[in-house]
Amino acid sequence: MTQPLPTKIQDRARLLLVEDDPGVRRSLQLLLHGRGFEVRAYASGLALLADPTALGAVCLVADYRMPEIDGLSILKRLRGLGWQGQALMITAFPSARLAARARAAGYSQVLEQPLVEFGLVEAVERAMAAH
Repeated sequence: MTQPLPTKIQDRARLLLVEDDPGVRRSLQLLLHGRGFEVRAYASGLALLADPTALGAVCLVADYRMPEIDGLSILKRLRGLGWQGQALMITAFPSARLAARARAAGYSQVLEQPLVEFGLVEAVERAMAAH
């Protein structure tokens, strides 16, 4: 169920997106922004973790496989900083083992890439509603 777009930027739900592929990152950022989310996009998990404003977000969408730090470690470090938002993992390398590890780390869902536009938006909306 799609909700009406907020009219003011301060009414938008804050979402963190970390994806190392620039084209994928930009397309996901545009998609989610167009659906009414304020999206902070990062090329790496370390860049996200270095941003003190990240802790104000309510949802994380993180790629699993990235250089420097993977999606599981990103969420673990955010939780260590006291962040309590919802988290969704995206991966081009899905497996039952990864799904189990992601859920144990606190991800509510693992989405397989390439992403289906409506699947991602609906997953983000469900995660936001659970927050």
